[in-house]
Amino acid sequence: MAPISLSDIISSLPSEDSWGPPTSTETTLNGVPYAPYSKGDKLGRMADWTTEGKDGRDGRGGRQQYNRNFRDQQVYGAGTSSLFAVQLAEDESSFSVVSNTRDSTKTRFGRGGTFTRGRGQRGGRADTRGGRGQFQRVGGRGGQQGYNNYDNRGGRGGARGGRRFGWKDYDKPQRNRDASVNIKPDWKMLEEIDFVRLAKLNLDTDSGEDIDGYGFLYYYDRSFDKQPVKSAERKLNVVDRAAYNVTTTSDPVIQELAEKNEATIFATDSILSMLMCSPRSVYPWDIVIVRQGNKLFFDKRDNATLDMVTVNENAADAPMDASEGSKDAINQPSALAEEATYINHNFANQVMIESEQKVEMAHENPFYNPAEETEPPASKAYKYRRFDLSLNDEEPVHLIVRTEIDAVQKNAISGEDQFLTVKALNEFDHKAQGSGGALDWRTKLVSQRGAVVATEMKNNSCKLARWTVQSVMAGADVMKLGFVSRANPKTNDKHVILGVVGWKPRDFAQQMNLSLSNGWGIVRTIADMCLKRDEGKFVLVKDPNKQILRLYEVPAGSFEDDGEGEIIEEVEEAED
Repeated sequence: MAPISLSDIISSLPSEDSWGPPTSTETTLNGVPYAPYSKGDKLGRMADWTTEGKDGRDGRGGRQQYNRNFRDQQVYGAGTSSLFAVQLAEDESSFSVVSNTRDSTKTRFGRGGTFTRGRGQRGGRADTRGGRGQFQRVGGRGGQQGYNNYDNRGGRGGARGGRRFGWKDYDKPQRNRDASVNIKPDWKMLEEIDFVRLAKLNLDTDSGEDIDGYGFLYYYDRSFDKQPVKSAERKLNVVDRAAYNVTTTSDPVIQELAEKNEATIFATDSILSMLMCSPRSVYPWDIVIVRQGNKLFFDKRDNATLDMVTVNENAADAPMDASEGSKDAINQPSALAEEATYINHNFANQVMIESEQKVEMAHENPFYNPAEETEPPASKAYKYRRFDLSLNDEEPVHLIVRTEIDAVQKNAISGEDQFLTVKALNEFDHKAQGSGGALDWRTKLVSQRGAVVATEMKNNSCKLARWTVQSVMAGADVMKLGFVSRANPKTNDKHVILGVVGWKPRDFAQQMNLSLSNGWGIVRTIADMCLKRDEGKFVLVKDPNKQILRLYEVPAGSFEDDGEGEIIEEVEEAED
């Protein structure tokens, strides 16, 4: 082999003043970008095969943790290895295996127990010393649930058994309820309000003033306040009395007041209470709003869901419908609502003392026609009351609402008449699905009445809030709540009255954390949305599956019965 001389190497270079490969302005080498140099990298050996065993421990190259034995073996460019790493479509670390097998390991909170944050949890005794928190269900032995007092003080929150709210919620099917009204394509959505915004509204108003009164009232039978003996339970009887739930625009008294320009907004207590308590609602509903001139009428459709009394609407595990897998027909939401409405109608009529002694209002019942009705009228007084919703004196806004009073009683101390509203809570089966963890009323209503009432406040928050708002708006002195249960949990046609408890409406509102100022703020906000629009008809719809209210503008002829229109036309032709 011929020897290589240094002059031959120098002569092959492109320039005598340079050494090494030719200078290039390109930033890539065979299509691969240069790795930038990191100041944190150290220049070590160019090639070192002695570290293969050490470097291959984890199968990955790159920068190692600092070790004084290998401090000079840092790899150049290791700090920028992430620049050329392959980006996976999904991060595998975000996946986890969900096991349906029950873990037999006993934790420090007890197997199947709940951890309650609050006072009374010291060290490792959090499984036996229940913390002080909100009223909630705690575990009993053997899977039985029990209730402590309102604050759960000293409860066995971590005892064996018991149900944890949220446990295996991923296995529960998503409930998709249908809307209360079909949204048509020609409807125009104007506003969309979530319940978080509604809960922040506030408007202070006065206690209202009476405009006029209609109907009469019987006296309440105080014997129902006594706890009945178990061997002689009072049966709920069917008492046929003529009762009415006329909507706003069909009320002749409201029509007369509107012609006199007595107010800007007109409504009934049933419609208004639903609007004021809308943040508590779960089931779908809708309200029709009609603007005529500068007046608003809060109305409802025929056979609207507002007339039905719901059952356990706010329960964590509400009653399921047939489409959701329920096979118990009498415990489905629609069947329970019909049963509760039937109970309320008959209970209010049964607790009256029907005699010649009654309290007459200034006018007779505006809806009762003796020539057509075959049943006597029910004890009912309609009080038309006016509330001031004005924000300033320059733009007065008043509201007239038709309220209802059910009975009257003598004050035990002063002997004066007190107005009452009478409602009824019903128990269907405390062991069935959808009971919401309710106690057995027959055994617990006397000894643990506070726990029973607190459970009803939780499971029927919207219904009780509506009743309370209606009582406050009517100016009632006492709100009577009856506790009615099935004679047999398997049948829904026979019931017994277990007891009646009375509260002052405003005191009951404080116990429920019910803000009337928030309700009046909601009414004024919805009214302003419609008053700034042109004359027409609007529909306020509660989303069936979300906590959202939507305001739609609908054609003027919507929700009108074509059959009734034909009858009206025939009568007009006959008169001509």
